[in-house]
Amino acid sequence: MSNKFNRRDFIQKGTAAGIGLALGSKILSAYSNEIIKLPPPQDFPLINPPMEKVRIGFIGVGLQGTAHFGNFLKIKGAELVAVCDIVKSKAKKVQKMAVEAGRKKPDIYTRGEEDYKRMCERDDIDLVFIVTPWKWHVPMCLQAMKTGKHAAVEVPAATTIDDCWKLVETSEKTGKYCIMMENCNYDRFEMTMLNMVKNGLLGIPLHAECGYLHDLRWVKHDMNGEGIWRREHSMKRNGDFYPTHGLGPVAQCLDINRGNQFDHLVSMGTKTKGLHIYAEERFGADSPQAKEKFTLSDIVTTLIKTKNGETIVLKHDTNNPRPYSRDIYFQGTKGVIRKYPESKIYIEGVSPAHRWEDFENYKEKYKHPVWKKLEKESEGAGHGGMDFIEDYRLIEALINGREPDMDVYDAAALSVITELSERSIANNSQAQAFPDFTRGQWKRPRELQVMKF
Repeated sequence: MSNKFNRRDFIQKGTAAGIGLALGSKILSAYSNEIIKLPPPQDFPLINPPMEKVRIGFIGVGLQGTAHFGNFLKIKGAELVAVCDIVKSKAKKVQKMAVEAGRKKPDIYTRGEEDYKRMCERDDIDLVFIVTPWKWHVPMCLQAMKTGKHAAVEVPAATTIDDCWKLVETSEKTGKYCIMMENCNYDRFEMTMLNMVKNGLLGIPLHAECGYLHDLRWVKHDMNGEGIWRREHSMKRNGDFYPTHGLGPVAQCLDINRGNQFDHLVSMGTKTKGLHIYAEERFGADSPQAKEKFTLSDIVTTLIKTKNGETIVLKHDTNNPRPYSRDIYFQGTKGVIRKYPESKIYIEGVSPAHRWEDFENYKEKYKHPVWKKLEKESEGAGHGGMDFIEDYRLIEALINGREPDMDVYDAAALSVITELSERSIANNSQAQAFPDFTRGQWKRPRELQVMKF
């Protein structure tokens, strides 16, 4: 029996078992770990040789894609060769941006949804950069790797267990990177927190909280934007669709896939009200929008346990009125830090007893060296500069032949939470085991690349 069949067999049988509620959580978790019998990766971690320059084929130049495109125009060694988008005017817009920046005009591919395949067949592209709706992430990554290119993709990299395995297996088979572009890993606060954790300021890590709490009601009802595709997920699925923004930085602090691993999770969701109420109030009680049915819980809460004994509370809320937050909170044996609603810290023996202290008192001393290096260059870039830094780090890694800050195993470990949370919610909050995409290689301690500067 092939490894591929074993993996798909696990998915099918695991779903059937969940629906029937025939297995307890411990039995289900053990079963999921037993079924997957893939050999360990031969090259772990995967490291490709240095490049003189990185020739990029770009797929998707909407709002976020155009921002990334602009960043690459400022990064030495990045060469924008081709652009693919189903909207020709958007492709032409970035063509013009390149020329105005003194760069060569990239070729454009605008013949429809499948034209990215034609672009990927070129032999003068090293990296395919993907900024598209979620359903295209996996097919485009696979096409890029199978045609000899590295893939870099916006979050989440995948939305199902099966697709996470496809990315891992294809990266291993082709020897090409599949990198998830999690910009929040590079936010100023999160990188300062990471530096604090790695320098022992908070002591031994114990617990973290994080999430994605963003009022997207208007986005999901905007049929000229992301609402075209994003609302469909809210109608058909119930789980944490967007776990990586909050969890990515926490995973780095906890050495996930580098001596630690997510072990299992439990998820639950509230009733579903927010999108319906919003539609009634905005469009009227008798409007077609008010008659639409949504499945996504207004708030999804997930509890994660790691192999090394830390716990994480992960939240997802995109259906309710609220200020934006990623709910960052990190507790160690010597202190605690939080980001929202305002940045505070408490260090035992240093801070006033039992009182929060202003984060400002620490941020310069523990500013991450990457931010020290790139702060000036990142000014004016998207999301406070973190988008530029993540793009810069990607090109710098490829040119220097070093391991990227995140690899395909990180992409899978973070993205797989979507289906695992769905399964848990559907089965009365049963515990769900995380697949070991590294097949045991996570036990090897290896340095987090972003801490090597």
